[in-house]
Amino acid sequence: MSQLITKEHKVFKTKTGYCHILPDKIVLAREGLIGSLAEAHVGNNIARPLITYGVFATLLAYWSYNNYKDAEYIMAGYLGLLAVILVYVILISLKNSAQPIIERKQIQKIVFKPAFRGLTRARFEILFRDKNGKMKKRLIMLPGSLNGGKAGTDKALIIMQEENLI
Repeated sequence: MSQLITKEHKVFKTKTGYCHILPDKIVLAREGLIGSLAEAHVGNNIARPLITYGVFATLLAYWSYNNYKDAEYIMAGYLGLLAVILVYVILISLKNSAQPIIERKQIQKIVFKPAFRGLTRARFEILFRDKNGKMKKRLIMLPGSLNGGKAGTDKALIIMQEENLI
């Protein structure tokens, strides 16, 4: 852990914790102390929520089928549409990652997506190659409008620009 803090690093607040920009890596920590990374370094655990969504999509499809059998076509169509949308979201999320440490040399591109006021949060999308060479996307969600979102977003943008990441 002490090797993580070799030089001065920059930090900005995210939705759930902090993002530490180090000379050789980007570290996302749920707590402000970079020393707690031993617990956070569990790798990519995006599979659990995707499995949960898959189970829910299956239930929606089953309920849709039952409604169709009972000649409740509007409810069957509605539940079927929800199941299809959920499966689509699962498929596009398969390339997402929850990896807390990203080596800067693995980063291909970082894109800033501004917030739509009242609808979404500002975020960074980091496109990188994982240890198996597959392209992955890591989202860094920035604080919302109720948590000082504008100031937090401005600080994060300045840090990312100073580090030549965007």
